[in-house]
Amino acid sequence: MRIGIIGAGQIGGTLTRRLTALGHDVRVSNSRTPETLADLEAETGAKAVLNTEAAEGADLVIVSIPQKNVVDLPTGILAGAADGAPVIETNNYYPQQRDGLIAAIEDGQVESEWVQEHLGVPVFKAFNGIWWKHLLEKGLPEGSSGRIALPVAGDDALKKQVVFDLINQLGFDPVDAGTVEDSWRQQPGTPVYGKNFDREATLKALAQATPERTDEWRAVAE
Repeated sequence: MRIGIIGAGQIGGTLTRRLTALGHDVRVSNSRTPETLADLEAETGAKAVLNTEAAEGADLVIVSIPQKNVVDLPTGILAGAADGAPVIETNNYYPQQRDGLIAAIEDGQVESEWVQEHLGVPVFKAFNGIWWKHLLEKGLPEGSSGRIALPVAGDDALKKQVVFDLINQLGFDPVDAGTVEDSWRQQPGTPVYGKNFDREATLKALAQATPERTDEWRAVAE
């Protein structure tokens, strides 16, 4: 597949490495210029592009940037993707640690619904709870004992299967976490977040989640 990646940080950069190694045609961008990704380009064979070019002709797009920066993406940045291309967002809202106050999320809007609203297209929530180093190194063949499961939330069953297939290629077990509206079950502070659970434990953790944000994951009043 041709895959466009917007964001070349820990998750975006790791996915660039893993997906090019699997033979996918990857175009990767950051918030600056393609020249700043020259080392990643040379290492992986991915093509570094402007963020406005990453989605052009893509069969699948991954948006992996700080939550607060979603509002800074150019309008229509995903318009050039192929018809029906799934859009994965890997973001997390870290109010104290990085993003500051995002009022709509603090008031109860689900993180991925907020991202979806600003991007203007439906999204799938995936890769948001795994440490980048484990994403890089801990993939295992299908059927292996101890294979890490990754939850995926999204509304379109056919497109979700494309995301499932990609996660399986990367060496992880995809787990259906419901709709975008349900994606709060994998947000920071929930039982599944940051855990290397197998499929059964992941499903159990998703079921145990509660929607209330703990103090660690709420903005601090100034």
